[in-house]
Amino acid sequence: MPTVLGINASPFVRKVRVALAEKGIAYDLDPVIPVNVSDDYRKLSPLGKIPAFKDGDNVLCDSSVICAYLERKQPQPALYPSGTYDFARALWFEEYSDTALAQTIGPKIFFQKVIAPAFFKRPTDEEMVTKAVSEELPPLLDYLEGQLNGDYFVANAFSIADLSVESQLVNFYHAGFKLDAAKWPKLAKWNDRMRGRASFKPLIEEEAAAFAAVA
Repeated sequence: MPTVLGINASPFVRKVRVALAEKGIAYDLDPVIPVNVSDDYRKLSPLGKIPAFKDGDNVLCDSSVICAYLERKQPQPALYPSGTYDFARALWFEEYSDTALAQTIGPKIFFQKVIAPAFFKRPTDEEMVTKAVSEELPPLLDYLEGQLNGDYFVANAFSIADLSVESQLVNFYHAGFKLDAAKWPKLAKWNDRMRGRASFKPLIEEEAAAFAAVA
């Protein structure tokens, strides 16, 4: 059985787990924390980041690489559009999520509100959070709002684009925030559907329960 190595608080681990769920692939989760990782783990993930992935003798790291591997290993249901331009667009939203959204929501909101106080016993930097929520994140969400012309971001079908964006936004909600439906009505409606999707909902509930246990 394949193994995902990493903790479920990570949006990148979540991204891989949702991809596996969408494809109906059973797996084990090895909860590796990406702090002072062992030399053995670095043999799997040379940068020491999560997730890593083992499938028999095959070892991979980086969520985008792992998701692409899963698509080739089990093409249906497809997570990448078949059209050339739609395929490229889906990859763009994955990149946008893994960089712009991750760099704002991750260290400046989620880490400060959840990880720092619960796991490192450090106070939240409320000034950093306020600036990120009020100034840095809104332009990123404005862009996404403008790109939603249907129920999904690309080709009117669930894809790696939706999976990647929602994987980041889940941590925004875990931090105690919600999308303002007055400012981003299409995105808020889309987000509600994604959060209720069978591949996302159990993971979100699992993660929320874990955070509540250490709060």
